[in-house]
Amino acid sequence: MTAGVLLVVLSGCAGGDDLADQYRSGNQQNYVAGNGAILEIVPDDREDPVEFSGQLDSGSEVSSSDYEGEVLVVNFWYASCPPCRAEAADLEAVNAAFADQGVSFLGVNVRDDQAAAVAFAKKFGVTYPSLLDQEGQVLLAFSGVVAPNAVPTTLVLDREFRVAARILGQIPDRSILEGLIDRVLAEQP
Repeated sequence: MTAGVLLVVLSGCAGGDDLADQYRSGNQQNYVAGNGAILEIVPDDREDPVEFSGQLDSGSEVSSSDYEGEVLVVNFWYASCPPCRAEAADLEAVNAAFADQGVSFLGVNVRDDQAAAVAFAKKFGVTYPSLLDQEGQVLLAFSGVVAPNAVPTTLVLDREFRVAARILGQIPDRSILEGLIDRVLAEQP
């Protein structure tokens, strides 16, 4: 009887979760792709500010405080991730469109070394920096707030470094990311 109840409970936990289904499929894609789900968080419901630091692909150090007063778009990625490659041009286009509006972009490379990250940026024309996070410290900093559960994941942080929006997986269209950024920019500082 106990085993039957346990089986029902465990099978109930497994259903309806796209990310868990991808993992269980055993397709060996070596990443869990998001489904493009978008989460927006109104200012009153946002968690505490997220603080992080680390080394950029250029070799210099960076921390969240370097972006004080700006809206920050953080994209979790790595070079051999197919949806990361597919969205690179859109992310760069949105970065360029908002460059003079108090918005910065920062990649967080979760797997690659410096050479691979730099090669990716060169190949795909990415001009914004990427923080190297092979040990997962930046990923961990966000996990208690709004977890980047898939790669890629794009987060929009407000001027106080609170997560205002998340796109889980490849950005469906650059206009969606632009809209998320516009709404955060429109908030009173």
